[in-house]
Amino acid sequence: MMYTIIDVETTGRGNRMTEISIFKYDGDEVIDEFTTLVNPESPIPGHITALTGIDNQLVADAPVFADVAQDILNITEDAIFVAHNVNFDYNVIGGEFKRIGIDFKRKKLCTVRLSRHLLLGHRSYSLGKLCKDLKIDLVGRHRARGDAEATVILFELLLKQPKATEVFSDFLNKNSREATLPPNLPKATFEALPNTPGVYYFKDKKGAIIYVGKAKDIKKRVLSHFYSKTKKSLDMVRETRDIDFDLSGSELIALLMEDAAIKHNFPIYNKVSKRTIQSYSIFSYEDRNGIIHLAMNKGRLVPNPIITFFNIRDVRLYMEDICSTYNLCPKYCHLQEVVWECSHYNITDCKGICRNEETSDHYNERVLKAIQDISEDKKDIVLKEKGRISNEEAFIWIKDNVYLGYGFIDKQEQVNHQEELNNYLIPQKDNIDIQKILRTRLLKEKSLLVTN
Repeated sequence: MMYTIIDVETTGRGNRMTEISIFKYDGDEVIDEFTTLVNPESPIPGHITALTGIDNQLVADAPVFADVAQDILNITEDAIFVAHNVNFDYNVIGGEFKRIGIDFKRKKLCTVRLSRHLLLGHRSYSLGKLCKDLKIDLVGRHRARGDAEATVILFELLLKQPKATEVFSDFLNKNSREATLPPNLPKATFEALPNTPGVYYFKDKKGAIIYVGKAKDIKKRVLSHFYSKTKKSLDMVRETRDIDFDLSGSELIALLMEDAAIKHNFPIYNKVSKRTIQSYSIFSYEDRNGIIHLAMNKGRLVPNPIITFFNIRDVRLYMEDICSTYNLCPKYCHLQEVVWECSHYNITDCKGICRNEETSDHYNERVLKAIQDISEDKKDIVLKEKGRISNEEAFIWIKDNVYLGYGFIDKQEQVNHQEELNNYLIPQKDNIDIQKILRTRLLKEKSLLVTN
């Protein structure tokens, strides 16, 4: 069997290749070598130069990838692609080929994973630390030829281990999950993942959550990340050391759990959902002239809101609609500020409270009617969902149009009144993302556990 043992250096961001070294190995000895610098056609960051010693000047006269592509195809043809953390090197090379319109496909083996199975007991399986433990000379660390040459020696040692044939065969099976797992993730951690709905957490070496996801089938969804060739997935998987999970029972509750976990942990690979959600509320107060105002402010500044929104445009449009529907004054609805009398471009049916043409009692009657109608339009809904286990059911509680959270109840428990749900509720914060999630569910036929 023929192997090509490979290492590449890159620009870091963008993963453009700066150097490649390939040793062709027939199982007994190296029979060919191809090593070259590569002009990445993009700047090399200073921190990468500090690590590898490769700078823009060094690669200025080097061939671009298209010029060496055929050499790489020739030396790797009919050979197994071997590297330390193989998915990184394989996908860098595959990405370069894709840019020039060539589909690069090779069987592959990872010396990190092979070492974890055949060379037990090491605290770290990084190339540098493993070579130090095994007394392998590693000359030119973080340069392609130095790392590739050390990987050749490591690979020879792996081939000589008991059960090497069995382990190599298992890894080369294209249907083997083992071959696709991140090099630093224990197989037992992956195998412990359930095939049920919930959220999962990718963690780095410090135990920090770097990604949160939701799924109908946690194990299947996690595995899909390992097959992904996007830069985000490659970087994330390379940093992953552990995966944790929480069961949800249903995909809907998984969505709610995912949103809360992202906003609580701010994982670096969930950038889109990092924004802080601001709420806006409508409230009322009576001024010294006895006129009841309707006003808007940030939710945290309103102790007793009449209704709450998560978008300033939505709350203003709602106020305009209320003002128009009940013939209220734009000035006293705070749609116009610092004016003696209203002159709103759209709302023109004020009955004159701002011009002393209407008494405060008559005006306040309509304001109170508006407040009453808004309050009566609020809904208390408890959505019934599937539980995490067979003898359990879940619920999602919406009170006065505000999402309170979710919970799980044993099917043998009796819930006769809505307030009893507090005993099982896992409180959560409402926000615009949650509203969007629930709006979709509420448009469908509702299965209600308890309602007012």
